[in-house]
Amino acid sequence: MARLRDPGAGDREAHAPRGLDAEAVPGRPGGSATAVSGPTHLRPSDLRGIGRLAVDATLGVADLVEALHHTIARVSPPLGKPPRGRTSGVTGFVYGAVRGVTGLVGSGIDAVLALLPPALAERPSSREREAVLAALNGVLGDYLAESGNPLAIPMRIRRAGVAVETDRAALDAAFPDASPRIAVFVHGLCMNDLQWTREGYDHGAFLARETGLTPVYLHYDSGRHISTNGQAFAATLEALVREWPVPVEELAIVGHSMGGLVARSACHYGGVAGHAWTAKLGALFFLGTPHHGAPLERGGNWVDLLLDASPYSAPFARLGRIRSAGITDLRHGAIVQEDWAGKDRFARRPAPRHTPALPRGVRCYALAATTGDRPGSLVDRVAGDGLVPLSSALGRHAATSRDLGIPLARQWVGVRMDHLDLLCSREAGEYMVRWLAEGAGEPGGSLSG
Repeated sequence: MARLRDPGAGDREAHAPRGLDAEAVPGRPGGSATAVSGPTHLRPSDLRGIGRLAVDATLGVADLVEALHHTIARVSPPLGKPPRGRTSGVTGFVYGAVRGVTGLVGSGIDAVLALLPPALAERPSSREREAVLAALNGVLGDYLAESGNPLAIPMRIRRAGVAVETDRAALDAAFPDASPRIAVFVHGLCMNDLQWTREGYDHGAFLARETGLTPVYLHYDSGRHISTNGQAFAATLEALVREWPVPVEELAIVGHSMGGLVARSACHYGGVAGHAWTAKLGALFFLGTPHHGAPLERGGNWVDLLLDASPYSAPFARLGRIRSAGITDLRHGAIVQEDWAGKDRFARRPAPRHTPALPRGVRCYALAATTGDRPGSLVDRVAGDGLVPLSSALGRHAATSRDLGIPLARQWVGVRMDHLDLLCSREAGEYMVRWLAEGAGEPGGSLSG
């Protein structure tokens, strides 16, 4: 039975598509099945996933307590590394028994839940369930994916919360009024595609109404490495553009927070792979994207170091190291595999010296927010929108090799707004509409590495 790892030890107002009932759920690619009842907060697969997670957590806590017990028993000095190994004798037998019984109970729960009838899994998901799953994936998503937990979110295109396969028949059924101009919306950490609708407003619906483009929403596990999601997103875009019901003339991507980093990563890997969609990409919009990282993750890294300083607190550092690869990538805005491969992602290290350039020939726009009354205040430098400093959201950096060079004419800053307010800012939407109109007819560009 797998357990929660100690990574430090190793390495809208969305409109339902025509012909797609709000109570329907996916039954086959591009199709739907009649739901047995209304939306559910819990599915049998959720119970299996929660059961596995509970077992893993119990095993992880047993390891933590045993490590602390072992340190105390060895009378370790107050500073330095904790003693290695496990407890022995009767104490070691007790901890071993706890692990054994927990594993057996977990296997039994999983086997019983696997026998539940498939019809119980066919109920549509509630927005509350979607929000909880998104948050869980943001914090533990890499672990959920690696351990095969049913709670892990697979990357897919969705419409009105319903998964749509990227084949011609499925896309034609889900998007009967498909436009040759597409805008793909990529959500941020711990969020999902339904949360583009906030306070009755959705950028996708607004852009569709004002420009005639078709909004498409990506749903993904935000706890995985940004570069892993970037590669998967690039492949998804390649299939989407190839199988779209009408020939695609222009593609735009709108990324909120981490979603902007996933989009940049996809551009990098799409360019490396020579994907056809890169020639269609005309515009990239970054909403509150931490291009150069976020202070909260850097603060979490300092907590790890402080806890590791004493053998008595070191076992508790494991709790901080549960946080996902997606979160640790936000320390410096890592978007390529080279930023983390073969490295301890919890170790303190400087930011990469170079940042992959923005795609060449593509119009890139940065929309940011500040909780202060005006840009340029101390608030901007320290907190920005509450999560992302203004300089990071605008791609500015003192080092030329890391500055993204987004022109001032393609920047917008909202005042007295926080990170999530960017999702429901009509003014931000109006700027995107204006910029799309200004760039209409301009060809997409090739992508730089």
